[in-house]
Amino acid sequence: MSHIVTIAVEVRDLDAVRSACCRLELAEPVVGRVTLFEREIEGILVKLPEWVFPIVCDLHSGRVHYDNYENKWGEKKHLDKFVQMYGVEKATLEARRAGYSVIEQSLGDGSVKLTINTGVAA
Repeated sequence: MSHIVTIAVEVRDLDAVRSACCRLELAEPVVGRVTLFEREIEGILVKLPEWVFPIVCDLHSGRVHYDNYENKWGEKKHLDKFVQMYGVEKATLEARRAGYSVIEQSLGDGSVKLTINTGVAA
C-alpha cells in the first residue's frame, strides 16, 4: 500500500543536522551563541552560503532562529534547502534505524520523494 506524507519539520537531531550540512557542503555545525537582532541565542550554529549570521538550531524546541534582514543578509532559499535536507536526512536515518530501505528521488520542482520500503506486502 502506498502513502503520501507531508512532514512539518522540527530540527531536533544533531546527527541529521550534521548530515544535512555535509550533503549541502556547508561547514560543520558548532555549538555556540550568536546575537540576532539584539537577542542572544544559543544552540547549534549553521553557516549558510552568503548569510551574514548563522542560523541557530534549538534542538530542545525544534525551532530554527535566524536574522536575514528580509533577504538582505541572506537568501531564504538557502534556509529552505537546509530544512528540506534536514527532513530528508532525519527521515532516512529513522527509516534505516527501523531496518527499512530508502530510495530517494529528486523531482523537477525541487522537492524530494522518499520511498520507504518496510518489507510488508500490500
